[in-house]
Amino acid sequence: MKQPEILKLQKFLQVKFNNKNIDVRPRAKLDDSVEVFIGDESIGLIHADDEDGDKSYIFNMSILDIDLDDIA
Repeated sequence: MKQPEILKLQKFLQVKFNNKNIDVRPRAKLDDSVEVFIGDESIGLIHADDEDGDKSYIFNMSILDIDLDDIA
């Protein structure tokens, strides 16, 4: 993904989740996805899907069960 597209994704997530600390960064050697951070913590990946002619984005966020223990 190119920088203008990355910035649009970042702005979308910041507005959608009301969090200006969301940062979308390119991945080294991979241009089909970007990494999503809040502060220094990586929270997931966004993959671009352009197979059917209609571009879409898939946001994948893994949540470890041990992380849930910190919330309770």
